[in-house]
Amino acid sequence: MKGIVLAGGLGTRLLPLTKITNKHLLPVYDKPMIYYPLQTLINAGIKDIMIVTGGNNAGEFLRLLGNGRRFGLKDISYTYQEGEGGIAEALSLAEDFADGEKVLIVLGDNVIGKDIIREKEEFEKQKEGAKILIKKVSHPENFGVPVLNGDKVIGIEEKPKKPKSQYAVTGIYMYDSRVFDIIKTLERSDRGELEITDVNNAYIKAGTMTCSELDGWWIDAGSSPENLAEATQLVMKTGANNLG
Repeated sequence: MKGIVLAGGLGTRLLPLTKITNKHLLPVYDKPMIYYPLQTLINAGIKDIMIVTGGNNAGEFLRLLGNGRRFGLKDISYTYQEGEGGIAEALSLAEDFADGEKVLIVLGDNVIGKDIIREKEEFEKQKEGAKILIKKVSHPENFGVPVLNGDKVIGIEEKPKKPKSQYAVTGIYMYDSRVFDIIKTLERSDRGELEITDVNNAYIKAGTMTCSELDGWWIDAGSSPENLAEATQLVMKTGANNLG
């Protein structure tokens, strides 16, 4: 299985912090934000990793992360997303890198308190399809919300006014190689993006989507200044995913 960190976008919700840098390079406690999703993949046993980035500061990721040797990797692959075409579009740029293997994707601003080894191993045993990780949150209307029937996800609604569950879909996704074919069939949303929710709903429609509730805490650190500050407090108090 290969790992992908999606770290593009302009980070407009964090202006003026992001006026001169990519939001994924901002500090969360004592490390750059991008360290956390990268370490999530490494701690799950994934060594073949690509960073998808964009904007005017893409070169800074290479300066910061280099070839990945400091993280115990042989190297890190990089690719560039032009503009803001959405998460699914960013993922599509990694098709050649994936080379037919399953992929584990972590959004570049997602910080978690524990590892995802169990969830990754479950998906490795899954013959086909996809797996999402969900987490109970206080304001699910701010996220993609899974519609659940017992422990089975039967749909996902993007930022619904009346959520049908108290859960959010976290920015951690696992897919088989069919994901790239699905992305090619998508139409752009009203905001001009290829939506990852549409990808997930395609797997749900095919009956090949599974989900698990994420252990420990989870935060979308790049969604607001408040979340960025909270992420720092959480890491400072409890640590994050055994980050060394």
